[in-house]
Amino acid sequence: MNNYFLLLFLLIFSTANAQISEKKLKKHVHYLAADKMKGRQTGSAEAETAATYIEAQFRKYGLTPLGTNAFRQSFEAKVKRVAVTDSIRKAANIIGFLNNDAPYTIVVGAHYDHIGYGELGNSKDSLNIGKIHNGADDNASGVAGLLELAKYYAKNGVKERFNLLFIAFGAEELGLLGSKYFVEHPTVAFNTIHWMLNMDMIGRYHPSNGVAVIGYGTSSSFPEIFKGVTSGIKFYTSRDGSGGSDQTSFYKKNIPVLFFHTGGHPDYHKTGDDADKIDFNALRVILELEIRVIDRSMNVPKMDFTPTN
Repeated sequence: MNNYFLLLFLLIFSTANAQISEKKLKKHVHYLAADKMKGRQTGSAEAETAATYIEAQFRKYGLTPLGTNAFRQSFEAKVKRVAVTDSIRKAANIIGFLNNDAPYTIVVGAHYDHIGYGELGNSKDSLNIGKIHNGADDNASGVAGLLELAKYYAKNGVKERFNLLFIAFGAEELGLLGSKYFVEHPTVAFNTIHWMLNMDMIGRYHPSNGVAVIGYGTSSSFPEIFKGVTSGIKFYTSRDGSGGSDQTSFYKKNIPVLFFHTGGHPDYHKTGDDADKIDFNALRVILELEIRVIDRSMNVPKMDFTPTN
């Protein structure tokens, strides 16, 4: 009887651990987008702190390090928009692998850098350059989603039919540099990538707009994958595979992609992009939608690629 209750407890604990947690989403966003993180600009001590935080979560979930130095894939990022004395900066992708002994791998990504004090030419807030741009939606929301998806698949008690590679990209705000570096120096065999899911700005859901799912046209398999998929939030699909975020780097290498995005807002690249404006309930529902899409994609032996532009 004691063994029975122990097993029941472990089952309940494991099931609860695998759920998408609004509490954890809130914790991640508030940590990454706090004033003390100073906008997580590439090359800063705060970007390093964010990278260390993501590493710690990957380690906690039991992911296998798949960078070039444990979870790290280090590279140099160049500032191009403005002239600065430290134009070459240290950056890193943080890469964790869920090995299911499968022949193919699904990549899930989100960038963790933001624009600091807005002084590198990428602020939309000309009156407040020199003040902290916290980047809660852009892209602490996506990183929170990345971490919760990593936890879900690592803790759900299921050995999936595909491996999953979770990547927190560095230096996206300087021109998609982290994802560009990864596709040129992949840490898995590139021809084994099934498809790539990217999250960038998924925290400001508005019912009148819904969630954009960009990249629907990049594989002939996506229409069947989405057939019958429903959600508690409004979403719509868009064919294009490139534009605006890290999925573009994969699309240009003939990898099918989906990019989840809740759209622009008045705080984009401004000082008002703060954690208290994130809709955590909608963020959770978006991730649950992504899980349905990922799971259904595992019914396809290997995704084909279709160029859209």
